[in-house]
Amino acid sequence: MDYRVLNLGDRAITFEFGSVISRCVNHHVLGVHANLKESISNGLVKGIIESVPTFRSLTVHFDPTVLFPEEVVNLVAPYIEEGNSDLNATTKWIFPVCYGDQYAPDLKEVAERTGLTKDEVISIHQETVYDVFMLGFLPGFAFMGLLDERLRLPRRSQPRTAVPKGSLAIADQLTAVYPSESPGGWHLIGRMPIDLFDAKRKEPVLLKAGDQVCFRRVSKQEFESIQQALAMGEYDYSSIRQEKEVA
Repeated sequence: MDYRVLNLGDRAITFEFGSVISRCVNHHVLGVHANLKESISNGLVKGIIESVPTFRSLTVHFDPTVLFPEEVVNLVAPYIEEGNSDLNATTKWIFPVCYGDQYAPDLKEVAERTGLTKDEVISIHQETVYDVFMLGFLPGFAFMGLLDERLRLPRRSQPRTAVPKGSLAIADQLTAVYPSESPGGWHLIGRMPIDLFDAKRKEPVLLKAGDQVCFRRVSKQEFESIQQALAMGEYDYSSIRQEKEVA
């Protein structure tokens, strides 16, 4: 796969693949990242500290006292050629979402602008299994796609100063869940009770790049029941988690 090399200061190099968001490119990036991460853990690539994947690029941080930039490029090149050969196992999550009016302030507008009913918007959104392309913006904020073309709208012209935690949102080709309250300009079509980020957990961030996510509709009563179980520390995360193989 073709790529270009960009120097990111004196301690990192970005390897950029393509110019659009696509599953093919992202899977390649995640495969390179997975293989390189394993080699770093095993001490096979001295001087490389870590790699950070995005939609279509991989940034490699290195120790400039150990490696020159051109040495980093030469070390990473074989991993790029190998691609996603080791990207086999992933986790699939099935997240409960309530689409009630109090949790979905933009659902009616999304339906009107797409020429669909509210139930059709919900149904179409739930039919897709989404890839977690990358994490960013906030701890635990996962950029997921690709959104069905029938639901694609640009971001809101006027962003909100405070989007509630757990809000399920869409914008352009992507969907996401806000892991904490924050400003945001995406369209809010529901809310999820599951905590995508919890500093008290052994692994604070629930999702990882390469995971897959789908959503199921729940009632307000079930939503509140899950919230209560989470607050009491009694929620069983295994009920929404499946280990699977990527073809």
